[in-house]
Amino acid sequence: MKKSRPNEAMVIGAGLAGSEAAWQLAQRGWVVHLYEMRPDVMTPAHVTGQFAELVCSNSLGSIQGTAPAALLKDEMRLFDSLILQAGQAAQVPAGSALAVDREVFSQRVTERLQGHPRIVIHHEVVTDIPSQPCLIATGPLTHEALSGAIQETLGDSMLSFFDAAAPIVLTDTVDMEHAFWGSREGSEDYLNCPLTKAEYEVFYDALIHAEQHLGHDFESSTFFEGCLPIEELARRGPKTPLYGPMKPIGLENPFEGGRRPYAIVQLRQDNAVGSLMSLVGFQTNLRWGEQKRVFGLIPALANAEFVRYGVMHRNTYLKSPALLRPTLNTKRREDLWFAGQMTGVEGYVESAAMGIVAAVGMSAYLEGREMPVFPRETMMGALAYYITHTDPAHFQPMNANFGLFELPPEVQGLRDKKARRQWLRNRAMARMEEFVRQLEPVHE
Repeated sequence: MKKSRPNEAMVIGAGLAGSEAAWQLAQRGWVVHLYEMRPDVMTPAHVTGQFAELVCSNSLGSIQGTAPAALLKDEMRLFDSLILQAGQAAQVPAGSALAVDREVFSQRVTERLQGHPRIVIHHEVVTDIPSQPCLIATGPLTHEALSGAIQETLGDSMLSFFDAAAPIVLTDTVDMEHAFWGSREGSEDYLNCPLTKAEYEVFYDALIHAEQHLGHDFESSTFFEGCLPIEELARRGPKTPLYGPMKPIGLENPFEGGRRPYAIVQLRQDNAVGSLMSLVGFQTNLRWGEQKRVFGLIPALANAEFVRYGVMHRNTYLKSPALLRPTLNTKRREDLWFAGQMTGVEGYVESAAMGIVAAVGMSAYLEGREMPVFPRETMMGALAYYITHTDPAHFQPMNANFGLFELPPEVQGLRDKKARRQWLRNRAMARMEEFVRQLEPVHE
C-alpha cells in the first residue's frame, strides 16, 4: 500500500460512502488514493467491479418535499454530492422516489471518480489498517482480513445482522391480465399485482412454510427492521404484510370495477429501458426454487421469469456510539475515520451522507483545523449525532427520520404533521446553508 504524503488522503472502499468521501476530499484539493478490492476480489452480493454498485433496492428514497429522505438529499446537494449527481443522471420512473438504473448509476460514479485529476484508483485488497490518516468505508461486506484488523484495533465491538435483497423479474413476462399500472400518488410508475382474499390466504400459507436458505436457528430480531425478509414479516401475523409492502390503500383495481384490492404486490422499474422490475419490499431468504413457487402464486407472476432471485448476506457494523466521535473519527485514533453503512446508518443515501460528514472532518484535520461538527438541527447532523451518542447496548441501524430531531416549543404546538415537518425542514436547510458558508472553500 502506498504511503500518503502531506497533501494526500486515503479512502478504503468505493461503495456509496467511500465514493462520496473520495469525491468530497478531491474537491477540497486533496490527492485521494481510493482503494477498492473489486473486481479482483468479489463479495457474495456484488456482481460487477463498478463503484457504488447497488446490491439491494434500486431506490434512493423519497423526493417528496416534506419526506426526511428528501430533506437529506437537499442537504447533500449543498455539498455537490456525487451520488446525487449520478442518481439524477440514471433516474428511472418511480413516482415519489428517486429510483435509478443500477448499471448507469454505478458507471456514472465510476467514470467521475476515474476521471477526476486528483483521484488515484488502486484495485487491491487492504488487509491492515494503515498507520497514516485514512477513511474506511468498506461497508457491511468488509474483507475478513480487514474486518479482523478493525476488530483488533477497536476492540470486540463489531455487531452483525442479516440483510436481504428482493427478486427482479423480466417486465414482459408479467401477466398484464392480472396487473395494472398506477401508484398511490396518482402516477403510472408502479406495476401493481392484486390478490383477492382467497389468493392472499393461499400465498400467505405457502410463504410462511417455505424453505429458507438459512434454517430457523436464527431469530428475526437479527434482521434490521428496514430490510426484514417478507417471510419473516409474514410470520408476525396474517395481516402484517397488508400493513406493509402488500398494503392496498390508495390503489384501485380496474379488474374489479375500481374497488380496492385485498392485497397488492408492487413492481418497480429497475433499469432505464424498463425491461426489469423489482418486487418492492419483497427482500427474502427463501431458497431460489421456493421463490419461484411461492411468488408464482401471485397471479400476475405465475409465469414470470426471474433474472435475479432474492439473496441474503451477513452484514457487519460498528458499535459506533462507543467508538466514534460526531466527526466520525475514532476515539482511540484521531486520524482514523469510518463512514457508510458500517457506522450504523441504514440506506443508500444515508451511507453517502456519512461519507460527506467523514470527509469534511478529515479534510479539516489534514489542514490542521478543528473538525467541524454538523448541526444537530440538520438531518445529516442528527444522523451523525444518533450513531455516536445513543446507548451502545441497544444500538441498531438507523435511517433518516424526523424522530431524530429535538422539537422546540414552537413546533410542539403544531398539531398538523405536515406543518411540523415543513418547519423542521426549513430550519434544517437554513442551518445547513449557514454551516456550508462557514466551511473552507471547495476547490473546482
